[in-house]
Amino acid sequence: MYAVKQPQANFTSPKHQSPLIDPALIRSAGQIYYTYCEVHPEVVGQPSGVAINRVNHRGKVIFTNQPVLLPEECFVPLSQIESYMY
Repeated sequence: MYAVKQPQANFTSPKHQSPLIDPALIRSAGQIYYTYCEVHPEVVGQPSGVAINRVNHRGKVIFTNQPVLLPEECFVPLSQIESYMY
């Protein structure tokens, strides 16, 4: 039996398709986002989402389109937070 080396394909997800995120993380991200909006009403600018830790559900509101995440974090876009809340 012989193994044939095949070229590796780029398996990144398409831009229009968001990865599946745990509903509990989306709920926690929504709480973080809405708490931030209540505490900081003077902040101008549209956030892009929330970077949240998958283990302890602590997170931060993010204003950039390409956030840098720690290995245990995931990014929940604002559109997904808002669609989950309604």
